[in-house]
Amino acid sequence: MSPPAALYEPTAVPTGIKGKVNVPETSTAPLTGQGQSKLLEQFGGKWDEFKFAPIRESQVSRAMTRRYYQDLDNFAESDVVIVGAGSCGLSTAYVLAKARPDLKIAILEASVSPGGGAWLGGQLFSAMVLRRPADAFLNELGVPFEEEPNNPNFVVVKHAALFTSTLLSRVLAFPNVKLFNATCVEDLITRRDGDSVRIAGVVVNWTLVTLHHDDHSCMDPNTINAPVIISTTGHDGPFGAFCAKRLVSMNTIEKLGGMRGLDMNAAEDAIVKNTREVTKGLIIGGMELSEIDGFNRMGPTFGAMVMSGVKAAEEALSIFDERKRECAE
Repeated sequence: MSPPAALYEPTAVPTGIKGKVNVPETSTAPLTGQGQSKLLEQFGGKWDEFKFAPIRESQVSRAMTRRYYQDLDNFAESDVVIVGAGSCGLSTAYVLAKARPDLKIAILEASVSPGGGAWLGGQLFSAMVLRRPADAFLNELGVPFEEEPNNPNFVVVKHAALFTSTLLSRVLAFPNVKLFNATCVEDLITRRDGDSVRIAGVVVNWTLVTLHHDDHSCMDPNTINAPVIISTTGHDGPFGAFCAKRLVSMNTIEKLGGMRGLDMNAAEDAIVKNTREVTKGLIIGGMELSEIDGFNRMGPTFGAMVMSGVKAAEEALSIFDERKRECAE
């Protein structure tokens, strides 16, 4: 039996470019808007003498390029690939990376800006609603929230961007995680596994290239191998439900169930409970599940997204460890 992708090499956290890492001092106390900023103490009233340190343009290019291509090399063999950096995908990455710092986790996001639809609550409104017990995830992250008067069943984050930016910053701080944004998954890598198919990685390209396949000559993709793929690309859209739709075209599943109308009570429970390995090596979570199973949409409430991410992380660890045991036998 072929070993999991990253088990071809000793699993280790990527070391990256060697150099001093500066971790700034930050306060965990809430900002009150009072007190003198250290930046004003340092720079205020001195703008006439202000000047940046000198640099040559090629140094900027090399600093970016060297690190990016080293990341491509480090994560070409990953332990887990997460497709989609929305609220579910980022929640999955957070739980996985915190639980297992030994795993290499690559996140692929088609958009330039990760976060999916979680930058706003609903209809361009700011506040984000999460039904209990998803407030446990907010407590884990340290995101403040309000309790709704006379209703203990849900909590409200004052701005969805506060949740998403906090989650994103926590995920990107893990040394074993790499986010490749503006990067599209164009296909799945497959292996025969008895009478069935196992997903063994993803086929990737820069999103701008993917968008122009129809008006340019052949622009071949790149690949990332991994024993566990987690797809959280949301419901059907320009890049939504990609893996679900690809499973149909591969004849791995017969057809999509199609997302039903909005029913928050039915949808959120169904999404979390049914987050699972849909085919060998591929876990699907979040609203992409609604397209496979025909669940209702949930609309502007996000508890199921984060809790589906927690369950997806648990499923991924179970599958990865099982594959590791199989390869050791």
